[in-house]
Amino acid sequence: MSFSEISICAIVASRHTALSAKTGPHGIFRQALSLPRGPGGLRQTLAFTLIELLVVIAVLGILAAILLPALSRAKAKANGITCLNHTRQLTLAWRLYADANEDRCVNNHGADQTRKERNTWANQNLSWGADPDNTNAVLLTQALLGEYAGKSVKAFKCPADRALADNGPRLRSYSLNLMVGDPGALLDEFNRDFRQFFKTADIRNPASTFLFLDEHPDTLNDGFFMLRLGRYEWANLPASFHNGGANFSFADGHTELHRWSVTGPNGTVRPGVRGAVAGDFPAEPRTDYLWVMERMSELKR
Repeated sequence: MSFSEISICAIVASRHTALSAKTGPHGIFRQALSLPRGPGGLRQTLAFTLIELLVVIAVLGILAAILLPALSRAKAKANGITCLNHTRQLTLAWRLYADANEDRCVNNHGADQTRKERNTWANQNLSWGADPDNTNAVLLTQALLGEYAGKSVKAFKCPADRALADNGPRLRSYSLNLMVGDPGALLDEFNRDFRQFFKTADIRNPASTFLFLDEHPDTLNDGFFMLRLGRYEWANLPASFHNGGANFSFADGHTELHRWSVTGPNGTVRPGVRGAVAGDFPAEPRTDYLWVMERMSELKR
């Protein structure tokens, strides 16, 4: 039954109640609710009674209670789909860059080199303060992937990421796997026993090597997602924007949502924002950490 049908039924029922309550001893309707006869001798009556209005309000309240959770779930699902499309767009840009640069993966620099050279895939260092990097779109559109992403600033932002810095919404939500691309001055700084992928041909298992992901706003700063592989600590933390999970893109071009399994004080799913989550904390149990670690790189042989 549609909303209009429900409302009509409610009004008819309330009118029946009102008529029953307001008839005289002989079933004659009291004249207080009637207007003078109009043209043609038809009697005009008021459109609504108080009872009818209350019934309609009650029906609207019931419908709102039913529909609002469904609308909220639909919006969350739409945000997740949009986010997947953004990571897919960045992955396509990553591939196009490599095709135009002799198969070299785009630079993936740390904070100091990013600020000094502005020569990496996303030329920003994000913070919670009023740092201009937070809101400077040029640092994305003129970064190494900017042209290949169609100079789309939206492609760098997950719609479910609503965290605010002191100078407004930050323009980026994603980071790039530390082990993919040239890390510049940070080469072998964190994971010298693991393979660094400088060219796309170096990635021997592209379907199981991730590129871009949602990073938790509290650890998102420079453009790379960093773990000290094998130490079982979260240096950077994945986000959990999408029903307790994060979106990932992979070197073969596919994207996927991965939901985290570890909750609690040291869990992967953490709602804290603006410094409530600090890096280098234990990843216990190790389930989620191992899932990420196994898709970052491989041991050198």
